[in-house]
Amino acid sequence: MNAIIFSALIGVVMMLSGIVIKSKTGIKNLAVILLFVLLGGHLAEFYGVFNIHLDTHEMLATTRFGMFFNTIVITATLFYALLSGDEVVKVGTYGAEYFALIFFALCGVTILSAYNNLLMLFLGVEIMTIPLFVLTGSEKKNLKSNEAALKYFLMGSFSTGILLMGIALYYGATGLFTIEAARNPNDTHHFYGILLPLGLLFIFISLAFKVSAAPFHFWTPDVYDGAPSVFTSFMATIVKAAGFIAFIKLFEIRAFDMSFSWKILLPLIIVLTLLAGNITAVFQQSVKRMLAYSSIAQAGFMLFALYTPNEFGKQGILLYAAAYSLATIGIFAVLMKMKDYTFEGYNGLAKTQPVLAAANTVFLLSLAGIPLTAGFFAKYYMLAGALKESSSNLWLVIVAVLFAAVSVYYYFRVIQAMYFKEGNAETIEVKPFFKILLIIVAAVIILIGLMPSLLLDLFYA
Repeated sequence: MNAIIFSALIGVVMMLSGIVIKSKTGIKNLAVILLFVLLGGHLAEFYGVFNIHLDTHEMLATTRFGMFFNTIVITATLFYALLSGDEVVKVGTYGAEYFALIFFALCGVTILSAYNNLLMLFLGVEIMTIPLFVLTGSEKKNLKSNEAALKYFLMGSFSTGILLMGIALYYGATGLFTIEAARNPNDTHHFYGILLPLGLLFIFISLAFKVSAAPFHFWTPDVYDGAPSVFTSFMATIVKAAGFIAFIKLFEIRAFDMSFSWKILLPLIIVLTLLAGNITAVFQQSVKRMLAYSSIAQAGFMLFALYTPNEFGKQGILLYAAAYSLATIGIFAVLMKMKDYTFEGYNGLAKTQPVLAAANTVFLLSLAGIPLTAGFFAKYYMLAGALKESSSNLWLVIVAVLFAAVSVYYYFRVIQAMYFKEGNAETIEVKPFFKILLIIVAAVIILIGLMPSLLLDLFYA
């Protein structure tokens, strides 16, 4: 509860701070300080030191899993602000408002980690998503940004309608909005026949849109490519991870109600997502657009946590949220220092900026799932959970491994350009503090890759 209240209040403070603070550096520093405050307030609740208790009539239910996820996303947002905060305030003249919107989106993320009622699911999704519409179109003079914002708004509105329809059908079947709605023992048709599974299917489609799972991914490349890079970084990491937590909280309980179709539908979507993301990423010439498609491919792996609701799956999604968020935030931080976003723009980066090239290599290796990085164990836990659930999932694991091998190709294209191609990659000014932060993030990714227990032991502590 602390994280929800603190993030909302801090968003208001950030919004009003723009009246007093005119310096862009001051706005960024205030946002970083308030993120430390948010993290401290959340950790105080996590360790039982201080907790703001509000009676939500069981519409919100705090769990250790949700609180640990909040710790990961708030920490990742802190790294995001430290690495890319300067780029946020450069987007326009409303730096304080942009940070306020990020805090409001975090409020929605924390609601999704704790909802116990479909009305709170709806509120969490909307509070998280609406600020993103504004951030996507924040470059008002950029036609691509305007187009991306309009497309995101229209598609987001359509998916919200589907979500509300699903919630209405769910309520019609159960008479309740709680995700643990009790079954009527006298109902031989299992919640009035088709209503419940149809309602859950609509909710599934809407959430699949939010996490850009195929075939509901078509909006992602254009929106991610058109939005300012600094906000694409936030959308592709924190927001995407929150969508999967919302998925897991609902369908680990209600997947049974979709009956046999669940075991057919979800593997099909996993394969389609891996196929659409990986194969299309191979043919991209822009690193930013390649990252947009690779985020779809990464969603395919994260869907394994939904398919295997066991301890491995839960540990895997926490590892994935940490590994994927840190690596992607790092890659986008480096991308925003480049003057040319094409693969050729990275040619010779190892000679001109060796620290950026080395850190970027660690981030790319982690996304590819190479051993000794956090991304390797994140993928391992996902696939191991599928096999532990049932040996019949072996074919799905093999397909995932094959597509992971495909992803190595386009990630290594960037590494090849940085180290093995002639060129003189041009970057904007890179401060020593930025390089130190990149080294810290890369070191954390390697440390988790060497000893994932360091992160997971905190979950069980």
